[in-house]
Amino acid sequence: MGGPADPEHDPTAAYVLEPDYVASLTGRIVSTTGESKQSHSPINGAPVAHIPQSSEDDVVEAFARARRAQLAWARTSIDHRAAILMRLHDLVLDRQEEILDLVVWESGKARRHAYDEVLHIALTARYYARTAHQHLDTQRKSGVVPVLTRVEVNRVPKGVVGIISPWNYPFTMALCDGLPALLAGNAVVTKPDAQTMLTALLGAQLLEEAGFPKDLWQVVAGPGSRVGMSIIDKADYVCFTGSTATGKLIAKACAERLIGCSLELGGKNPMLVLRDADVERAAEGAVRAAFSNAGQLCVSIERLFVADQVYDRFVERFAARTEAMALGATLEWGPEMGSLISQDQLDTVVAHVEDAVAKGARVRAGGRARPDLGPYFYEPTILEGVTPEMTCFGNETFGPVVSVYRFHDEADAVARANDGEYGLNASVYSQDGPRAREIARQIKCGTVNVNEAFAATFASIDSPMGGMRESGMGRRQGSEGIHRYTESQSVATQRLLRFSPVLGLSDKSYATVMNANLRLLKKLGRA
Repeated sequence: MGGPADPEHDPTAAYVLEPDYVASLTGRIVSTTGESKQSHSPINGAPVAHIPQSSEDDVVEAFARARRAQLAWARTSIDHRAAILMRLHDLVLDRQEEILDLVVWESGKARRHAYDEVLHIALTARYYARTAHQHLDTQRKSGVVPVLTRVEVNRVPKGVVGIISPWNYPFTMALCDGLPALLAGNAVVTKPDAQTMLTALLGAQLLEEAGFPKDLWQVVAGPGSRVGMSIIDKADYVCFTGSTATGKLIAKACAERLIGCSLELGGKNPMLVLRDADVERAAEGAVRAAFSNAGQLCVSIERLFVADQVYDRFVERFAARTEAMALGATLEWGPEMGSLISQDQLDTVVAHVEDAVAKGARVRAGGRARPDLGPYFYEPTILEGVTPEMTCFGNETFGPVVSVYRFHDEADAVARANDGEYGLNASVYSQDGPRAREIARQIKCGTVNVNEAFAATFASIDSPMGGMRESGMGRRQGSEGIHRYTESQSVATQRLLRFSPVLGLSDKSYATVMNANLRLLKKLGRA
């Protein structure tokens, strides 16, 4: 399964970040502490950069700059903001190779999965630029008295949005939630993960090059215990992507301040392969579902439920495709799976697999660390016979490990898919589209893909994406993804008629007249 890259033809061996280039990125961090943290590439352990660290005072300064910039930005036209987003779309495509190199170097993922991030940001920028007026224009609503009551609903920016983004999709997650916030007239203070800070800073640089004001997007760095809570204390809205445990703490802190938040959290995502599924297509989809970005994907599939009628054929094809995957920790195109990002992630994967095997699970593919490929590399792994007492049964692995289960009855499969507290993403494979979509409605997940792993919902920017239950709250993408950053403001203008007795009417007579009007409006079909 895979093999080490040829150092004579691998550009990784010669990949060097010029000091001036690194300084141009890290100089964007608001930091006066003089402290820094060394980051390393998961590809070969090479040092990447010293990342300046921010203090609580630096967070205060970042918010002060952002608030000053936001006051002017909120007065700009929607067309102006949308035009900048469209320039960002072009910049991201033009600078693709630079972005891909940095994403792969910092995260260790395969280049094909790094390209998913370029694609997603381009799609997000274009979608919100094209639909800006649809989401943000003042809308006329029905007034209580036809003709005499004029009602308008405005979309008013929240102010300064705090975004805390993870390492697993460092370009996508650094930018995708912030783009609609900017379009809606907000400023952003963001804390990207320390392991992939340069990628997030490149995103900030591209925003400025596209035309967004420099101070509108502030970046701070440091541990969540120091910097993260400071952001929550000062933001007008918080957007967080990460673990369920941290998400709960953020939700409590936001509740104390009576500010809103959106949280995309953990998942133990299921895939259902029904009896009439195209087995070859389902096996191909399962490889992407379970092993994209080495399984370090919030919507990655970790539980696979397969109908009796196709179980043996499916598992055979799935295992064969998994064993045939091209693996590699390299900057080049070619590998179908890259590295885990850190020793912590590798330790979790190893512990989950060893625990399952010790308690009777069978390995159908993979099951080994591969230090010959990279310090944190682990093979894509398929487990059978996983039972509830095993750690990986209900706990998120967040690595290239998937458990396969046989089912006899579709109702039972749905019940097992809904077992547990998570509800982020699911997948259903069937050649009967209407039946698959009906089953999808029964699955308690925020997104469900039919005959696809996760990309159909993730890349369809017009539709909302997020989790149910302990997988989070709020949605990114679509109208919900931008309206979360606005306050709805109703403005009603009343003409002629006032809402009190007139022309000498008593209170009782006024009530009688109003009741008659209500009955008339009902007959006329008014809301």
